[in-house]
Amino acid sequence: MSRGVKILWVDDEVDLLNIHIMFLEQKGHTVIPVTNAHDALDILEQDKFDIIFLDENMPGLSGLQALPYFKELAPDTPIVMITKAEDEEIMDEAIGSQVADYLIKPVKPQQILLSIKKNVYQRDLVTNRLGVRFREEFMSLSEEINSAYHWNHWIEIYKKLVHWELLLEEISDNVLEQILYSQKKEANKLFAKFVKDNYFNWIADEHPLMIHEVLRDRVFPYFEDHLPVFLIVIDNLRFDQWREIRVLLRDLVDIEYESLVFSILPTATQYARNALFAGLLPIDIKRYYPEYWRDDTDPGNKNDFEAQLLEKQLHRYSYDVKFSYNKVFNDQHGTRVLQNLKNLLKNDLNVIVYNFVDMMSHAKTNVQMIKELAKDEKSYRDITRSWFEHSSIIELFKQLSQHNVRIILTTDHGSIRVTNPIKVIGDRQTSTNIRYKQGKNLNYPAKKVFEVLYPEKAGLPRSNIVSTYIFALGDDFFVYPNDYHHYVNYYKDTFQHGGISLEEMLIPLIEMKTR
Repeated sequence: MSRGVKILWVDDEVDLLNIHIMFLEQKGHTVIPVTNAHDALDILEQDKFDIIFLDENMPGLSGLQALPYFKELAPDTPIVMITKAEDEEIMDEAIGSQVADYLIKPVKPQQILLSIKKNVYQRDLVTNRLGVRFREEFMSLSEEINSAYHWNHWIEIYKKLVHWELLLEEISDNVLEQILYSQKKEANKLFAKFVKDNYFNWIADEHPLMIHEVLRDRVFPYFEDHLPVFLIVIDNLRFDQWREIRVLLRDLVDIEYESLVFSILPTATQYARNALFAGLLPIDIKRYYPEYWRDDTDPGNKNDFEAQLLEKQLHRYSYDVKFSYNKVFNDQHGTRVLQNLKNLLKNDLNVIVYNFVDMMSHAKTNVQMIKELAKDEKSYRDITRSWFEHSSIIELFKQLSQHNVRIILTTDHGSIRVTNPIKVIGDRQTSTNIRYKQGKNLNYPAKKVFEVLYPEKAGLPRSNIVSTYIFALGDDFFVYPNDYHHYVNYYKDTFQHGGISLEEMLIPLIEMKTR
């Protein structure tokens, strides 16, 4: 604390405050004592203060009566109510009037000092302490990043990076945020190398829990509880976005298990969400259910058969259950789900897919207003939270909280803000996604991508017999040489998916139960 604060102290027994005033002045603070609310209001019209101490029991205009006038003249100034009364009704009224603190006489100088620290210096104190803690943990986290060799290591690293990202954004320390950004960039570089070194082995052998196994391992077993299961899939939801909306659910459900699972490559809806519902890798979906698979170059929506793929998976594992599938693109669709909830509660499994976050990600590329609103990670999270808080999905949780149900929330992939262009050359049949490419005769800098020359090794189908895949690493994105600078400017700093990054591949899986 480098500066003294300016205090307005309103108390009809101001003569008894000398010991407090002397103590505060010795600490470098300035105290303006006033004996009644009317004079204090006159002073507030002319001057500004850092904090106001207001006695509740004064002749004439009492503290509670004066409080609305004080808040009108000084809406951003913390007001601390001081009273002799221990009446709970007075406490409730004062706290309900949004006083910053409530003290009961006789107060000690240290109590006053503590109230100043909480209400005036808190941000500085939190900033300083967080800065110290982050610097203490920075080297330890860097060592973890550089020595990580198992998928569990990367899950814990990403959790810590998100934890610090959310903490540091509260204090708006640009220096620390830039340090963390550089650390996360380095983490993504090494994570990409880890995935390149291990992905083929995961497909063939031991691997982390991946998106195509989530229903089998973490959803279907809940059928044994004989409770309706609601699987809520928010397309393109990142772990940091989940952490931002988690607080909105704390009074509605018990969060029993929060984990991260791996999406598949490409981290794109066509591949990852079909894999989720089919319980198969893309190559096997095309092999066993060719009528439900569309290649990158095929016309039409690539996710038209999710309900059919889900039904096939249930039958493969011999689950004779009643299920529903709903896809929500807007609040009108969401309202229909709510109106049908009584019927949904009769099912064993209800799948509800919300497409808002994915639509926002694409709009960030195409709509100038969204580009300006979602200009960075913080604003991207803020928009997600605002949608969750004001859309039909929060109403769904509110209504489900009145019933005995199981809720699993997850996604198919995340996204990353891309900043670094990589030139790629391909023919007209090359896929258009800027985080991965599938095609023939692709020309690219091999050391800067994850190249899959034999798609079968990655569990991927071929559009034609000579198709190969390449995946962007970290925050890279692919751009054709034609009109290169235009497309670099168009896509840079937009949120994309399809490639390899912590944000895209490590996705939230949340298991909840109503109370």
